[in-house]
Amino acid sequence: MPLSRKLALDDDQIEELMTSCWNCRIATIGPGSRINLTPMWFGWAGGRVYIYGRGQKVVNLRRNPTSTIIVDRNEKFPELQAIMMQGTATVLEDADAEAADPHLAEARAQIGRKYNGGHGQPQVDNPPPSAATARGSNGRWMVFQPESTVTWDNFKLAALRR
Repeated sequence: MPLSRKLALDDDQIEELMTSCWNCRIATIGPGSRINLTPMWFGWAGGRVYIYGRGQKVVNLRRNPTSTIIVDRNEKFPELQAIMMQGTATVLEDADAEAADPHLAEARAQIGRKYNGGHGQPQVDNPPPSAATARGSNGRWMVFQPESTVTWDNFKLAALRR
């Protein structure tokens, strides 16, 4: 078995990482051939990554939906755990597109819980779902659909050395 499979996260670890980590990094193709890499808060629902944002990311994804997302945690190499997903993203352009998305409500609820108190406000019991919605020319939900996924759990390296 290749080393990468021996270090892979299992399904429970993937779910835990995707629902507990605060930041993902999304790479999009910017103007020309430059890569635009941005840390973002995100939700995970229906096997998709949901990001609300504005600006260059939205413009880039409208032009070219190809993107890569990484979610990782820990600083030291033997403790790194990560998921890297390559795929495409859709920009939900209006309230009708938001209403038609089968997992956006779940993602909004998860984001409300995950980031409760995250903007320096006190945490509240039963936080409301994210109310973010299409606004202006570029404030949009971006829905990332993975097409390939690679994971690693460097905690498993020690067991391989035995």
